[in-house]
Amino acid sequence: MKQIASFTIDHMKLLPGVYVSRKDQLGQETITSFDLRITRPNHEPVMLTGEIHAIEHLGATFLRNHKQFDSKIIYFGPMGCRTGFYLLLGGDYSSKDILPLIIEMFEFIRDYEGEIPGATAINCGNYSDMNLTMAKHYAKRYLDETLYNIDDTHLIYPE
Repeated sequence: MKQIASFTIDHMKLLPGVYVSRKDQLGQETITSFDLRITRPNHEPVMLTGEIHAIEHLGATFLRNHKQFDSKIIYFGPMGCRTGFYLLLGGDYSSKDILPLIIEMFEFIRDYEGEIPGATAINCGNYSDMNLTMAKHYAKRYLDETLYNIDDTHLIYPE
């Protein structure tokens, strides 16, 4: 069986960053999949489900309400390894193209106050597993340590 592309990346060398994971064609449209890596795989603890879930709800709400990208959002959700998120956009984009969007989203999460959108029993299948405090912590850390001073080692997958 052919190994999928994301399993060919050396996760021992992978740093937090914003990476183009793949580009696919769907008819005439390009779908760009991004790897938003928040923690360093196999070098530090993974995020727990509460903070991942809160980031997912806040990030999805932000993205689907964004004036420029709302109609381009296909998917935003967590990686099974709990080290980051996938963002799928309709269009042919580079990591640098979407940096302003990612920074804006994580600033929104870092600064968010109030009830998490969709965090009710009616709206969510596991609404009680949310940790806004830790979601804000990871958002701030991702901004300060990765996004605000990002370079190519955090934009292009390691060889």
